[in-house]
Amino acid sequence: MAIPLLEITPTTQNQRVEGYEVPDEDDAPIYRLSDVTSDTQINALIWAGYRQIFSEHLILESYRQPFLESQLRNRAISVREFIRGLGKSDVYRNLVGETNSNYRLVDITFKRFLGRATYGKDEQIAWSIVIASKGLHGFIDAVVDSEEYRQNFGDDIVPYQRRRFNERPFNLVNPRYTYYWRGRQLALEGRSHYQVGQPVDSTKQAIRQAIPSNFLAMARSIAPTQVNYQRTRDRALSYVSAMPLPDSTRKATTPQPASGRAEVALPYRYVPPTPKV
Repeated sequence: MAIPLLEITPTTQNQRVEGYEVPDEDDAPIYRLSDVTSDTQINALIWAGYRQIFSEHLILESYRQPFLESQLRNRAISVREFIRGLGKSDVYRNLVGETNSNYRLVDITFKRFLGRATYGKDEQIAWSIVIASKGLHGFIDAVVDSEEYRQNFGDDIVPYQRRRFNERPFNLVNPRYTYYWRGRQLALEGRSHYQVGQPVDSTKQAIRQAIPSNFLAMARSIAPTQVNYQRTRDRALSYVSAMPLPDSTRKATTPQPASGRAEVALPYRYVPPTPKV
């Protein structure tokens, strides 16, 4: 026997209030299968579904679901069944299901499939029981088959954020580990990162525990003093301006030979002169 969904008291959120904004070009387009009349439009609708459910601006080739795409192009399934298939895919399980606690999985799934955040911790607890009892596929079926999904998106509309009132869209929320869940997984509550792991030798453990304090003390000791760059610059300019310039002119130290006819040694000077008779 399935456990019935716990009663939830909705909190006041803007997606439960009728819209009053004037539509303009900044509003996200709504993709309906009934409005599709060309291959370009069906491609845009498929990519809109990928972006909404997988929360990726650039869809990798390995993320694509060719079988679901083919069925949707041939009108064999509706947009709602296409969205259901994306939620049950291994990609969604790897990107969201296995990297979050059940509470965060409920919140992210509501943002992407229902276009709103959860009403609070009570709703997260209630739907986490559905995940625990039915698994991820049963949880996706319960969300897609819910009355809220049918009223807002029906069978032909790709889910979208119903009321964007603050910063980025819901579907761009990072689905990876939060600090809380990562701390629970690594058992870091009340301990440091250096104390996590298998039991080690007491000497090594003492050295490991002393690393942070030793490192900080060493870093403080070698921290450079503050330098007044303006004062250093002014001092350098003053020193350069007061430095005497050396005399670089050339002065003649040896007398230059007088210009005139120079005596040339003839090649036959060694020949003795002819004696006079």
